[in-house]
Amino acid sequence: MTGLQDINLEKFIIHKNMNKIVTVGYGEVKKVQIGGTLPLAFVGGPCAIENRDHAMFMADSIATICDKLDIPWIYKSCYDKDCRSSPKSFHGVGIDQGLKILSEVRETYKVPVVSDFSDSSWAAATGEVCDMVQVPAYLCRQTSILKAAAATGRPILLKKGQFMSPWNMKNSCRKLEAFGNEQIILADRGTFMGYNMLVNDMTSFPIMSYTGYPVCYDATHSIQLPTSMGNISGGQREFIPYLVRSAVANGINLLFMETHDNPSKALSDANTVLDIKYLENVLYQAKKVHEMRLELLNELGPDNVHPLNQ
Repeated sequence: MTGLQDINLEKFIIHKNMNKIVTVGYGEVKKVQIGGTLPLAFVGGPCAIENRDHAMFMADSIATICDKLDIPWIYKSCYDKDCRSSPKSFHGVGIDQGLKILSEVRETYKVPVVSDFSDSSWAAATGEVCDMVQVPAYLCRQTSILKAAAATGRPILLKKGQFMSPWNMKNSCRKLEAFGNEQIILADRGTFMGYNMLVNDMTSFPIMSYTGYPVCYDATHSIQLPTSMGNISGGQREFIPYLVRSAVANGINLLFMETHDNPSKALSDANTVLDIKYLENVLYQAKKVHEMRLELLNELGPDNVHPLNQ
């Protein structure tokens, strides 16, 4: 594959054998461990925090589903969506109100919470509340953002930019390591294929895993059709289950899906969020595929067909 020749394969193999486990959660919340052969974990919620009551309703709904399926989970919702295509689009409730709501969610449901931040000056406050901080895909190379994320001391959900190759994400990892943070989870949310189109390269998961860090699949952003509707993005939600099954079979450790109780009325990403009435079905399938993959791994051993350095 073009570009793999540029990877320090020996260094990657050493990292791969480290089998890094990232633990998300501080204080009295239920800790979520991610990586290796641990159970598949889920991170999700509405794209943007809309208001306090809706956030609590969504957290309660997700908690009920994940408790039923015995899936470890993290609540995700953002206080400021700075990457909206239109100046008229909803950005969020703001950092102060948003972090207050996230704090109430984690204290009420004893669940870890995560939000992204798109301004380095927001990082410290975000890390004070959130159990994990998220680096947006379009900022995954920004040194100031990565430095601020590392300084929080929290685990970092680092999204691969739609413009980035999976093997080049090692550079962002090395920046975070240099800034003193090695609690990294790498997420793929699709790759640009021409204009207004994203595709998923399933080899990105094993390639990014060579960094030694757990990998995550962002299913709901992967089916996005960026700005295909003029000033907003469209989406193809009907393909979410297909892509989830494929990504889980390819060895992800964490599944990311944004969800909403009324997608058409969602204030952010209305065309891509998964209707929560389908969440249990998709998570059940994901868990079963993950367990099947672990059974095969136990029976046959790790995939070792034409190793990269041979």
